[in-house]
Amino acid sequence: MADNTLVSSHYETLFRVSQVLSRSLDFQQTLREVLRSLEITGHLSRGMVSVVDPDSGDLTVHAVHGLDHTEFEPVRYQAGEGLIGLILEGSRTVALARVGDDPRFLNRLGIYEADLPFIAVPINVGGVLMGVLAVQPDEPDDGLLAERVRFVEMVANLIGQSVRLSLDVEQEKKKLTEERDTLRRTVRQRHGFDNIVGHSAPMRRIFEQIRMVSKWTTTVLIRGETGTGKELIANAIHYNSPRARGPYVRLNCASLPENLLESELFGHEKGAFTGAVGARKGRFEMADGGSLFLDEIGEISPAFQAKLLRVLQEGELERVGGGRTIKVDVRLIAATHRDLEAAVDTGDFREDLYYRLNVMPILPPPLRERMEDLPEITRFLLERIGNAQGRSLTLTPAGLRRLSQHAWPGNIRELENCLERAAVMSESGEIDADLIRINRLRDSMPPGAAASASAPSMGAASAAAVSSAPTFVDVTDPDLDERTRVVAALEQTGWVQAKAARMLGMTPRQIAYRIQTLNIEVKQL
Repeated sequence: MADNTLVSSHYETLFRVSQVLSRSLDFQQTLREVLRSLEITGHLSRGMVSVVDPDSGDLTVHAVHGLDHTEFEPVRYQAGEGLIGLILEGSRTVALARVGDDPRFLNRLGIYEADLPFIAVPINVGGVLMGVLAVQPDEPDDGLLAERVRFVEMVANLIGQSVRLSLDVEQEKKKLTEERDTLRRTVRQRHGFDNIVGHSAPMRRIFEQIRMVSKWTTTVLIRGETGTGKELIANAIHYNSPRARGPYVRLNCASLPENLLESELFGHEKGAFTGAVGARKGRFEMADGGSLFLDEIGEISPAFQAKLLRVLQEGELERVGGGRTIKVDVRLIAATHRDLEAAVDTGDFREDLYYRLNVMPILPPPLRERMEDLPEITRFLLERIGNAQGRSLTLTPAGLRRLSQHAWPGNIRELENCLERAAVMSESGEIDADLIRINRLRDSMPPGAAASASAPSMGAASAAAVSSAPTFVDVTDPDLDERTRVVAALEQTGWVQAKAARMLGMTPRQIAYRIQTLNIEVKQL
């Protein structure tokens, strides 16, 4: 090949290589394109790039012209090993007029011709060896080997910048992956089973339900009084499910008026209403591939319930102000403290939506129905409060007895507020009975009688529940607790639920719900 023809092909090749290196951050694909350019216009075949492994210091073959990385076995070179290892040892160019004449020629890849020249040059970045570029001219040595060596060294300099950028990107990706995995472990621990405290029989049932339902994509409806930990259960379901790596989006339906709730859940298009200056995804779209937790779902209006039902049935929605149908794959977890059966009977809640939501109900018990968990819950809360205050907090036996005398109508939330108030008043970090001030909405009572002054229990049966009612009990007596009233009505009507419902002014659906949630064993007479 004439000298001027060689120079021309080198210029053209350098131009093509620079274009390739500026196009993509996919390092492996970029190297393959560079090696292809070297063959097409530079007449340098069998190109190979090896990169220094930052962990071992060895040279590892990263790209081979004409071969995908899956089409050749992993090849490594240590310092001084073969012709490639010479460069790792001394960071100097190797150029041979006939490669087969050198006894250090290993040809581990099996791609090089023994009777052709061979050029291998270091890829340096800032004086540090980052890799090796090796090529083989198409024809036997024509006396222009030195010119070809200088050209390959120029290409190696260009590749060096790309190698550095690629390694920086890889290191950053590795760092981000490690941070992501650490955050996932932290979140799973924070929102997993360990954050739900209790070993009582009612709580063991709840844990078992969570384990079972977490495996699937079944819709879950968590029903219970305020402060019983419904959100904690929803968190545990998501973070212990196959969707744990997907998004987890939450929304309290009672916190927004209906016109904003629709936009918040379904999203809106630009100009859909005043202030909609741009298109925005709704919570359903954000949760695609993951889970959506809708708290206080019993508070939405019947009109909005119809729109929600379509998403649950069809898995598709339209943004406010838009006409395009958007498909979503979302696992729904809902929660409410309301009596949905009564709301269905009064027309405040759609029956079809009720059945769509109530696939797998979970009913966390109120604190008064699992008072044996009180010491463990108290220790857990004091540790959390102590961490926030930067000190250790302890509760005396007298303080625990004081807490045990209250019915806790506000459940765990009320207990936590009470303990935090006591902790603030404690100089030493020890909480005794005299520091415990309970804000009563009603008179305190023993746990067994707590239901008489609180909302109907949605959890497991109280330990002090009435096992049988007198033959004649005035079911209109306001001092009767809910369970005693229902059992008395059933006893007086021969355990005929329809008759007992009429006596209590309920519908058959409502009394069936009470029997289930109050854990009343139905007698067969």
